[in-house]
Amino acid sequence: MSSKKRQLVLNVFFQRFGHHLAAWRHPSSTGTGRPDLNWWINAAKLAEAAKFDTFFIADFIGRSGEITPNTGRSSISYQFEPFTLLSAIAGATKDIGLVATVNTNYDSPYHVARKFTSLDHISGGRAGWNIVSSFGEHTAKNFGLKDPRAHEERYERAEEFVNLSKALWDTWDDDAFDHPDRKAGQFYDPASAHPLKYEGKHFSSEGLLDFPRPLQGYPVLVQAGNSDTGREFAARVAEMSYCSATSLGVAQDFYKDVKGRMAKYGREEDQLKITPGLSVVVAESDQEAQDKFNELQQLVDVSNFHFGGFDLSAYPVDGPLPDLPYQSGDNGKGRFQQQLELARRENLTIRQLILKFRVARGHLQAVGSVKTVADTIEQWFVERGADGFNVVPPYLPQGFEDFTRLVVPELQRRGLFRTEYEGKTFRENLGLHRPENPNTARDPQRKTA
Repeated sequence: MSSKKRQLVLNVFFQRFGHHLAAWRHPSSTGTGRPDLNWWINAAKLAEAAKFDTFFIADFIGRSGEITPNTGRSSISYQFEPFTLLSAIAGATKDIGLVATVNTNYDSPYHVARKFTSLDHISGGRAGWNIVSSFGEHTAKNFGLKDPRAHEERYERAEEFVNLSKALWDTWDDDAFDHPDRKAGQFYDPASAHPLKYEGKHFSSEGLLDFPRPLQGYPVLVQAGNSDTGREFAARVAEMSYCSATSLGVAQDFYKDVKGRMAKYGREEDQLKITPGLSVVVAESDQEAQDKFNELQQLVDVSNFHFGGFDLSAYPVDGPLPDLPYQSGDNGKGRFQQQLELARRENLTIRQLILKFRVARGHLQAVGSVKTVADTIEQWFVERGADGFNVVPPYLPQGFEDFTRLVVPELQRRGLFRTEYEGKTFRENLGLHRPENPNTARDPQRKTA
């Protein structure tokens, strides 16, 4: 266990207009649905100026071809492909971690390994991989895939995908290309190459990766999932977990459970950062913040609501949630269960469930003054409900600007959050170990500094 003082982790996860269902309709919202590179670069610069650890990019890959009367009523974010976007952002920033989402069902390990090592070198050691294994019906159709994959199978496949990617990164020593001998005509030492021959249940690969090992050894491995299978995957593989919880007790149970599973895999608890989602509306006073939030709530369209694979538009919006079986191929099982339990526990109508859960996508909501918001963050951090948060701004740009202007200085004043970056890489700033190349470790003569 590290003796370094525990420090709050702050990530930011942007959607083009914000995470609130009605964000795109808010009076402060600007721009169209077209991708805008300058908007994303400016957002990343704002997060870096506030000393955030991570700029997190999701990738809601694939779209349904079904056109209905409700099509076009929500702000689907047609944004840039993550590697392309983060490569551009890397050139405009220098410290903040850059996390790209990659779905292991729609790509190959070799392709992903070379893209991540490229991003890590382009950014100077700031790449991170959000490992996703969801298998949506519409996305599968986009890729011409017909056979669904069960929940456990997808996680099994994802872990093999990651293991093969690591093996590909390890096909070169860290310093393999650092000492070309021009006089002798030797560009690199053949002993620094470790050809791979991998045969697994889901993947196979033979040869060498066609790019040097990442500067960080591996990109930081991020995972999102609340199900039991997801928790086990986080304990075994992940270095950051993006999860959801709406109460401190639920968050503490998740934190204790996942961290408690790590020892059997020979892992230290501080080598996994648990960062629940956090939706904040902050102002100078509690009442002003509540007024801002109410303004957003009044813009929500409750006419187009899906739950567990069912279209509920035919049910009375002010009636109870119907008793329907879950039908989404095991995608989002943990999130589905959260909503179901909340609706039953508090006897919520469909409208109330939308306004209480869906507007923050199941994450913690903090609405109030600077003190109210900072107190919530500090309590969850100190009482081990979180190592930090993945901030999901409800509306942009104003919502995140308010957070950086009001909340971050207060967290710094309390000594919870950094005032400057201390490390050179994403891993160093998070306090994560740099993975050693096992091929080099087996040959003491080849160990690098």
